[in-house]
Amino acid sequence: MNWKTFGAMLARDAHVARRNAMQLFMQTFLQPLLFVFIFGKVMVGSGYIRGEYKSILLPGIIAISMTFTGVWAVAMPLIAEFQWTREIEDRLLAPISVGWIAIEKIIAGMLQALVAGLVVIPLAWLVLRPGVEISVGTPLTFAVIILLVAGFSACGGLALGCSIDQQHIGLMFSMVMTPMIFFGCTYFPWSALNKFPILQRAVLINPLVYASEGLRATLVPQFSHLPTAAVIIALLFFDVLLLVVGLRQFEKKAVT
Repeated sequence: MNWKTFGAMLARDAHVARRNAMQLFMQTFLQPLLFVFIFGKVMVGSGYIRGEYKSILLPGIIAISMTFTGVWAVAMPLIAEFQWTREIEDRLLAPISVGWIAIEKIIAGMLQALVAGLVVIPLAWLVLRPGVEISVGTPLTFAVIILLVAGFSACGGLALGCSIDQQHIGLMFSMVMTPMIFFGCTYFPWSALNKFPILQRAVLINPLVYASEGLRATLVPQFSHLPTAAVIIALLFFDVLLLVVGLRQFEKKAVT
C-alpha cells in the first residue's frame, strides 16, 4: 500500500471539492433548507403543524443532506471518469491496488457528507429558531452514528456510480433517491407509520430510515425513535453490504 499516492489522490479530491464548494452547496443544501423553511417555519408559523415538529424534522434533514452529498460526491465523478472523461485510467496507473482507489473515493465522499451534515445543524437551527430543542446527550454515540451514515452514503455512491450508465443518471434520482428520501422517515418518525403496519415493516429495508432514526435518537431523544443499538447494527450491515457491492462493481468496471 503506497500511502503517499493514496494521500495525493485524497488531497486532489479535496481540492476539487473546495473549488466546487458553491456548486456543491446549491446541490446539497438548497432542497433540504427549502423543506426546513416551508415545513418548519411557514407551516408551523401558520399553525397548521405543531411547534415540536421542528425538532422532529431537523435530524431527518441532516440525514438527507448527508446521504445526498455522499452519493453525489462519489457517484457522479465515477460516472464521468468511467464513461466520458476517462480520468479513471490515470488513477488505475498509479502504484496502488484497484481496491484502494475505490476506498479513497469512499473516504473523500464520507468527508464531504460529514461536512454537509454538520453544516446543516447551525443553518437549520437559524431558520427554525426559536423552538428547536436539540441536544447531543451522548457525543460518542452521535459520532458513531454520523460516521456510519457518512459511510453508508459514500458506499452507496460507489455502488450506484459503478452500476449506472450516464444516460440513466436521471433514473437514479427518480427511482432510487426520491423513494429513499420519502420513505426514509426523514420528515416523520418511524413510529408514525404504526397505522400502516405493512409499510412500516417494508421501509426497514431502506438504510435512510436508520440514518434518520439514529440522528433523531441522539439529537432529540425525547421523541419516539428506533432503539439506538438496532440503528447501529443496521447501519453497520448496510455499510458493509454497500462496500462489498461497490468494490465488486468498481473492480469489474476497472478491468473492462
